[in-house]
Amino acid sequence: MPTILLTNDDGIDSPTLVPLVRALEPLGRVRVVVPAVERSWIGKAITRFGPVKVVPVQRDGIAMHTVSGSPADCVNLAVHTLFADRPDLVVSGINIGLNFGLAFLLSSGTVGAAMEAWIAGLPALAFSTAIPNDAYGLAGLERLKALGGLPQATAAVSADILATVLREGFPADVDCFTVNMPAEVTPATPRVLARVTRSRYGRLFVPDADGGYRHRFQSYWSLESPDDGDMQVVNRGAVAITPLRLDFSAALPDGLRAALEKREA
Repeated sequence: MPTILLTNDDGIDSPTLVPLVRALEPLGRVRVVVPAVERSWIGKAITRFGPVKVVPVQRDGIAMHTVSGSPADCVNLAVHTLFADRPDLVVSGINIGLNFGLAFLLSSGTVGAAMEAWIAGLPALAFSTAIPNDAYGLAGLERLKALGGLPQATAAVSADILATVLREGFPADVDCFTVNMPAEVTPATPRVLARVTRSRYGRLFVPDADGGYRHRFQSYWSLESPDDGDMQVVNRGAVAITPLRLDFSAALPDGLRAALEKREA
């Protein structure tokens, strides 16, 4: 059975963490290394200055490690430093909040952990879910109550998708997957192979009482409306499964290319 490294960006107290561990246990040996606190909106950041602390902990009888750094730190430490053997694959999530659309994807610590896995030469899947409307703005026990059965439902869907990938084989030309689920997801919810919708967000910071600025997300919009875009698929109530190829290269018009290039002798 494979060794599955499980991480996230919502931290050790994420309500989806233990349900996902339980759902993945039939598929392999699960090794949990997660941030000590929520580290959202951090992308694939790596801690450069200062020490990163790793602490063994338990949640519901499950041995885990917490890391004082980022999700990408968790992956790098777990793959190269903390254990005698490497995992066979990485699962990141389940993020409480969608990571669909290019702007969210590039900002996501959940997807950033999957990208770090690719750099380490490992296949990876990142899972995210929409938040029920009545859970927005809540925290702690109130948020957990508002989420209802969502942690268990998303865990079941995530495990089924991973089982399918393990059975069929991870595609050689895919670097990682990102999966986005609607808030009403169940194992019977339709699943659609989707591409990343090009998107943008607006102002992220508002003034606070101390003269500084605090993060407050306000607006997000798509730049296109493809039927197979991940934003469009989730908004229709389906699960968007998006294979990623981490190549950001683009072609240029011949005129601009000729003007920019200096030909080799």
